Amino acid sequence: MDLPRSIVISEHSHRIHNPFTSEKLAALGQALRLEPGTRALDLASGSGEMLCTWARDHGITGTGVDISTVFVDKARARAVELGVAERVVFVHGDASGYVADEPVDLVSCVGATWIGGGVPGTVELLRKSLRPGGMMLIGEPYWRLEPPDQRTVEACHAGSKEEFLPLAGLIERFGGLGYDVVEMVLADQDSWDRYRAAQWLNIRRWLDRNPEDELAAELRAELTTAPVRYARYEREYLGWGVFALMRR
Repeated sequence: MDLPRSIVISEHSHRIHNPFTSEKLAALGQALRLEPGTRALDLASGSGEMLCTWARDHGITGTGVDISTVFVDKARARAVELGVAERVVFVHGDASGYVADEPVDLVSCVGATWIGGGVPGTVELLRKSLRPGGMMLIGEPYWRLEPPDQRTVEACHAGSKEEFLPLAGLIERFGGLGYDVVEMVLADQDSWDRYRAAQWLNIRRWLDRNPEDELAAELRAELTTAPVRYARYEREYLGWGVFALMRR
């Protein structure tokens, strides 16, 4: 049980596995007015940057669950580096079925709603771990601009235009599920650049070291096409944000 090796290669230098900068992650933590002792559960926690930095900056405690052994190891090392290893724990496992032993104050899935089969299923999964009156964080793409054709849709990693919604439509969807949107922090094109462009450098450096690897041809093709595809489609059409929700 692990992530495909190609994903680990392309994002091995990332601390945040989404189009968020450290500044935006910090802004989100500040906007939520986190109190010391807040108990958190982060599903698909990646390299643990959110839990680790919020434990350092706001005094929260928490558990992160991720399917990648590499990213879990990085998260544990980051907790030690920031001096918060006694406050945050990282578990290697399948987040799609994970429910906290006791209800938590803050539960999140930032950029991996596939664990619940989409937004509604992920909201329901997170609800099972959340105390009454607690807060839920969902990270999700949305259309910045309406895609003009199927080529644009597929270049933005969607199977159909309906897979994502415009920003207002996504907020309406949360409302339809019975939740108030009480905060949001959105990616911008610069934070998208930092996320995607770092992948290209990771791939190139890996290719230079591993020209005979079985993945070399696949990753060479990706590096050849990804920058133009990103600049032409994803950077212009696809937005992304983290939305804070509270049950009505």
